[in-house]
Amino acid sequence: MSEHTAVVSWSRNGEKFVDNRYSRGHRWQFDGGVEVPASASPHVVPLPLCVANAVDPEEAFVASLSSCHMLWFLSLAAERGFLVESYRDEALGDMIEDESGKLWMATVTLRPEVRFGGAEPAGKIDAAELHHEAHERCYLARSVKTEVRCEPKYPEP
Repeated sequence: MSEHTAVVSWSRNGEKFVDNRYSRGHRWQFDGGVEVPASASPHVVPLPLCVANAVDPEEAFVASLSSCHMLWFLSLAAERGFLVESYRDEALGDMIEDESGKLWMATVTLRPEVRFGGAEPAGKIDAAELHHEAHERCYLARSVKTEVRCEPKYPEP
């Protein structure tokens, strides 16, 4: 149906490498021309061998699940005539060891907070239904074995 590409590049830059003390900093390039500095997570590879202010794969994984959910939510809200003023998600990924001692991202918890506007803003029930359907439609959430939870925050009107 569609293909999606990314170019991931790294170079040794004169480091010894075989001593395992090399920079994990690298670049992600996308078809629209965006380049993103990337690195191993400081939780996995200690400084200075990683780049703390770069995006790590774990963060990108969490962000992609959050983004997919948000894009579906916005589309569904627009279809139903609800005016969305803002959407913010402080998503959290929990990486744990499995029974064999290997790390994996066991859960990602989405915590979207949506602000509606307009003459007839969506209520909690409408918002909950939109989140449920967005979750069901998010093809990334359906593509991973990670449990993706949605725990929306409902601001006071």
